[in-house]
Amino acid sequence: MKFTYNKKEKVKSKKLIEQLFTEGQSVSAYPLRLVYIQTAFNEPIVAKTGVSVSKRQFKTAVARNRIKRLMREAYRLNKASYFNNISTQYAFMILYIGKEKPTLNQIENRMQHLFNKFKNQVS
Repeated sequence: MKFTYNKKEKVKSKKLIEQLFTEGQSVSAYPLRLVYIQTAFNEPIVAKTGVSVSKRQFKTAVARNRIKRLMREAYRLNKASYFNNISTQYAFMILYIGKEKPTLNQIENRMQHLFNKFKNQVS
C-alpha cells in the first residue's frame, strides 16, 4: 500500500456518509473518533476515508482546515501499517472531537491508538 491519499480513497458520496452515521460503528481515542462501516466498492481499494471537524468547537475555517490537514496527513502516514492485511473494504469517517488545537505529533499518536482499537474490535 502506498503512502498516498488520492481522490479514489476519499468519501464523497452523501449516501455513504449518511449510511456511515446511521448504521456505522464507532471507536474513540480522544480527541479522535472513528466511525466505520463494512461496504463494497467498485475500485480495488481497502478503505475510503473522510475527515471532519466541528464548526461549533472551531469557529474559523482556518482552524478547522488546519486540523483536517493534520488528520489527513496522520492517516496517510499510518494507513499502510494497519490496512495492508485487511481483505474486506471499509468506509471511515474520522472526527475531531477535542476542544484545543493539536499538533501533528499528538494527532499521529492518537491516530495510531485509534487504528489499534479498530483492529482489535474488528478481529
